[in-house]
Amino acid sequence: MKIPAAVRFRLLSILTVWAVFSSASHAQDGSWDGPDPYRSEFWSHVQVGSGLGLGFGSGYTDIAIAPSAIYNFNKYIAAGVGLNGNYVRYKDYSLTIDEYRSWIYGGSVIGLFMPIEQLQLSVELEQLRVNSRLETTEFGTVHDDFWNTGLFVGAGYRTQNVTVGLRYNLLYDPDKTVYADSWMPFVRIYF
Repeated sequence: MKIPAAVRFRLLSILTVWAVFSSASHAQDGSWDGPDPYRSEFWSHVQVGSGLGLGFGSGYTDIAIAPSAIYNFNKYIAAGVGLNGNYVRYKDYSLTIDEYRSWIYGGSVIGLFMPIEQLQLSVELEQLRVNSRLETTEFGTVHDDFWNTGLFVGAGYRTQNVTVGLRYNLLYDPDKTVYADSWMPFVRIYF
């Protein structure tokens, strides 16, 4: 079974972020257990996180950044927002494709439910703008600009401030999407 490039990139991004932050995750407890005396009441409930992905190869560049923040209403329920930016470029992809470039940017709203400490359930609405350009020897330059909406439901195993899991895009359309599949693994880290 061949894993599509977009899925390989996401898995590599997840593993990179996990490796960078795994030592920090053991130093902090991500569960909410009351106000911090050094922060205001509101900010003592806020956690921030970010995803970073870098992929480079022969004629290939992929850079992604996805900062986010959540507000913990209590130890069971949290909600938040996120931003997403991604740049992809393939050069000399094939005999007929000279170059492919894509800018993807947008935002998301997420709701999290933790019925027990180790389980995190999620619902996320994501709206992305895709601006892509394909330069071919046969057809010249072709532009494909569209909006991509995703509605994800997911479940993950949670330990301290790190959650690893799987999510499913209920609105997945294989003809107009930025994702290679409707199922996607994820890693969430909030500090």
